[in-house]
Amino acid sequence: MSFQAYLDTIEKKTGKTPADLRAMGAEKGWTQGGTLAAGIRPMAIVEALKTDLGLGHGHAMAVVALLKGQKKEGDA
Repeated sequence: MSFQAYLDTIEKKTGKTPADLRAMGAEKGWTQGGTLAAGIRPMAIVEALKTDLGLGHGHAMAVVALLKGQKKEGDA
């Protein structure tokens, strides 16, 4: 599955676009300067996404990669 396919599935399930997810990350203090903020543990984000958005582990990890700046829209 491509990274874009993960993002498409997340949007279908939650209604949140990648821009929405980045905004959510900034709002919650998870990100700063296009990557994770100092002291933020990726697994804490994963657990919050599972609880708040009902995402599975793989899809939550895709959001973490997006928030870290490791992946972006359109990536394979």
